[in-house]
Amino acid sequence: MSYKKWIIIAIFLFGIGLSFGLAIPGDITNLLSQELAALKELSAILGPFKVTTAMFIFMKNVSALLLSFIFSPILCLLPILSLIFNGVLLSFISAIVVQEESVGLLLAGILPHGIFEIPALILGNAAALSFGATVMLVLLKKRRGELLLPSLRRNLFYLVIALALLLPAAIIETYLTPLLLTR
Repeated sequence: MSYKKWIIIAIFLFGIGLSFGLAIPGDITNLLSQELAALKELSAILGPFKVTTAMFIFMKNVSALLLSFIFSPILCLLPILSLIFNGVLLSFISAIVVQEESVGLLLAGILPHGIFEIPALILGNAAALSFGATVMLVLLKKRRGELLLPSLRRNLFYLVIALALLLPAAIIETYLTPLLLTR
């Protein structure tokens, strides 16, 4: 299957997550209060305009994509869950921000770094899905072993592009986004 089809599948899975996130009732935030408190503590430690914050964001996102790619041969579960979960999280948080603040604040908080981070998420997980499916195909049909190395090379190429996109996303999220969010 061509890589473009894997991108379409990744976008579809991300879209499913976006839809699910909008369907979550708003009062569930009470259930997430402990997690939100932990995130506030972490953001106080890291804070904006710090190199350590940019490094933390970059390494967290890189490790998520790498784990998704490495474990993709296990029924492609990790890339599927990553795409859906990130879609759920994005739309759920977006709905809350729009309801409690404004669309402008939402756009200021997501667009600058999201222009890089969301395509990186989709490209990286599309590569993971493609590689995982190829490995499963090779395991099922023993004569298809010649597909594995070309698939690995092609998908590593797209994974490296996705990882490269995460660097400007982390820098923008650390240095520009906080400026746009201050009122």
